[in-house]
Amino acid sequence: MWEDGLCSPNQLSDQQVPYQGETCIERALTMKGSSEHGETSKAAPLGRGVSKGVSVLDLILRFIAIIGTLASAIAMGTTNETLPFFTQFIRFKAQYSDLPTLTFFVVANSIVCVYLILSLPLSIVHIIRSRAKYSRLLLIFLDAAMLALVTAGASAAAAIVYLAHKGNVRANWLAICQQFDSFCERISGSLIGSFGAMVMLILLILLSAIALARR
Repeated sequence: MWEDGLCSPNQLSDQQVPYQGETCIERALTMKGSSEHGETSKAAPLGRGVSKGVSVLDLILRFIAIIGTLASAIAMGTTNETLPFFTQFIRFKAQYSDLPTLTFFVVANSIVCVYLILSLPLSIVHIIRSRAKYSRLLLIFLDAAMLALVTAGASAAAAIVYLAHKGNVRANWLAICQQFDSFCERISGSLIGSFGAMVMLILLILLSAIALARR
């Protein structure tokens, strides 16, 4: 006879032989703990795999953002057009350095591009050490600062490009794109890479936040 509260043979399978004096409740808790430990062991490699995948995607997005900011800075920084009028000695010339806003655009994209290049080693470290915490926090703050910088540059340049195309009758600003069509095409196209880099930086911040939340 088994004492009151102890496991009887028909309450356990053949492979689960009760220890002497062990109650059914104690045995059930032991089995539950072993099961939870096994599930945790299986989930750990899966979590590390997801974190590594996020880190790889982070590295890819940084490369894309580097290409966008570099292309924007080069396209804007090499933009100029000269129009001859009447004689070869009288000419009108338009270049990005004539407008401080466009100069700021080139500088902002250059700074963000250099930062993204310098952040690549840290991004590679995150692939190797996917559970890094403080370096991800640092990247979130720096990425946010660079996002603000490139947003300011791109937004200011977009306003100038709009005025170049449309002008402003009330301020008596004439649209210059009818004469400097090549210049306007270049400065308009240079905005694409910059706004693309903005999207990439937003995604980078979100990825870093997701990686931290999974720890």
